[in-house]
Amino acid sequence: MEFRQLQYTLQIAETKNFSRAAEKLHIAQPSLSQQLSKLEQELGVKLFHRNTSSVELTHAGESFITHARGIMDAVEQLRQEMDDISQLRAGRVHIGSMPITGSHLLPYVLPAFKAAYPHIDVTLLEDSSLHLEKLTAGGGTDLSLLSLPLQEPTLTYEIIGEEKIDLAVPPEHPLAQSGQLHKSVKLAQLADEPFILLKKGQGFRRLALELCKEAGFEPNVVFESNNMETVQSLVAAGMGVSLVPRLIARAKSSELTPVFLPLDPSPSRTLIIAYRKGRYLSKAAEAFIATFQAVMPSHMIEMQKDTDHA
Repeated sequence: MEFRQLQYTLQIAETKNFSRAAEKLHIAQPSLSQQLSKLEQELGVKLFHRNTSSVELTHAGESFITHARGIMDAVEQLRQEMDDISQLRAGRVHIGSMPITGSHLLPYVLPAFKAAYPHIDVTLLEDSSLHLEKLTAGGGTDLSLLSLPLQEPTLTYEIIGEEKIDLAVPPEHPLAQSGQLHKSVKLAQLADEPFILLKKGQGFRRLALELCKEAGFEPNVVFESNNMETVQSLVAAGMGVSLVPRLIARAKSSELTPVFLPLDPSPSRTLIIAYRKGRYLSKAAEAFIATFQAVMPSHMIEMQKDTDHA
């Protein structure tokens, strides 16, 4: 078994197509097919079910891919450790991020990191929190910007900071009227309201449901979205209410802007940088965590003041 055969098999499993896999690997398709057949012959099992339009993993193939990913990740960790031992400043770090949260925080962190470590390459992957947890656990990212609680038990984390959570209501809602503005709202008051939440797989959805449960009710979810911007637009359009992290609460100058009200007691979410337990962290990854921890706390305080209720 050759290392390149692991790479080839992983690419076929990812694309589910020999032509696309060969294109990504920059080799001829017949060569790719030949290498896979050679590997299957050596192993004595079929790794893929082949048909005219795509390929699917066999049971043996699924097991092979799980182990192949582990081998590839171990090789990458070894490479990073050797780079660090040789005291090379060049390196790379793969970062995962929740899209909307990252769009508000990373513009502060990435420039500071690149200024301090200009020869370290950073790649950014944006995805849902649930998918990011799985990717990080499997070595698909070195680090991921997430929020507690985590579902993946193989992950550990460093805390970045606390972010307050507000109630978002339509401008015509009784709680949004002048006499009610700036008054804290008990979440239990919203038990009969229609709620708009993020879809399953988003960490903030889990937190919102937990907060409602603690307040004594299960929310009546009338709309769901993958995007917090869409959630805010639907709230502003009068379709329901929602919970919104303060850092990503839409600016008051935007069109279709909800009214944001503080909650009593005031809930918050904990933002973290997560990575796999026991995984070797390169100097580049450690430097990124240190940069995030140094840059973000003061910015988070100011950003939350900016969106606070005047």
